[in-house]
Amino acid sequence: MIPDIEPLRILRFELARLAAGFVALLPNIVAALIVLALTWGLARYAWRGEARLLRRWNKRPALIAAARTLTQSLIWFGGLIISATLIFPGMSATNVVAGLGIGSLVVGLAFRDIFENYLAGILILLRKPMRIGDDILCEGVEGQVEQITIRDTYLRRRSGELVLVPNAFIYRNPTIVLTDQPLRRITLEVGVAYGTDLERAREVLTDALAGLETVDASKRTEVFCQGFGDSSIDFVLRWWTGSTPVEELRSRDEVARAVKRALDGAGIDIPFPQRTLSFLEPVPLDGAEADRQ
Repeated sequence: MIPDIEPLRILRFELARLAAGFVALLPNIVAALIVLALTWGLARYAWRGEARLLRRWNKRPALIAAARTLTQSLIWFGGLIISATLIFPGMSATNVVAGLGIGSLVVGLAFRDIFENYLAGILILLRKPMRIGDDILCEGVEGQVEQITIRDTYLRRRSGELVLVPNAFIYRNPTIVLTDQPLRRITLEVGVAYGTDLERAREVLTDALAGLETVDASKRTEVFCQGFGDSSIDFVLRWWTGSTPVEELRSRDEVARAVKRALDGAGIDIPFPQRTLSFLEPVPLDGAEADRQ
């Protein structure tokens, strides 16, 4: 015969056991709450000294925000581990760290691109290879830097579109900062006819660059004869102007117009491409045959 089981007695026994365990654990819970409160205060105020130090070093606001997030995360990480070991005495800090290490590996593999962009953003903010307002060119992506965050760099293209470029893309690839210096050297190729006196052409081209508003007078202008083209002898002109893209366009426009006026005034032709066609067999002309008939 199955003995009767008293459910209420068993329930009272379990509740009493849980209550006794809770009372025994109550000092640990209070200590864990105190640790969490201290962690909250430390995470809120500890980063301020770091922020002052970064501002003194003239670091960017985005880097200060990243340092704040990292500092607070580390403080909370330590506080939660201490609180967990207080509430669960059987759990050692080593076991917690080991478990978090495995979890971090899984999360790191899943969010590798995000972490890569985050690290690249910190390195870019620390090195300061470019400033807000600089024009850059990176693997065909070109524009003016509007903002640099921990994950992306915001570029404003000349046609008005905003491009969000991952920081890892900029960090991995060669990046040209067009406006790193106030002046930039510009190159323009000009061809003259084969029958032209080259010394005379060089003199005309050199004089054409002199006195132009967009050509910097403190830097030397250069004119070189660089080779024989299909229909012309080619010269290359080099001069210095403002480094922004709009200054480059204005200077190219002024120089091209000045060169055309100077060559026309000197009677020097700028030839257009010409082709000579040779045929192995005579080519009949339909019009000529009709006239003979």
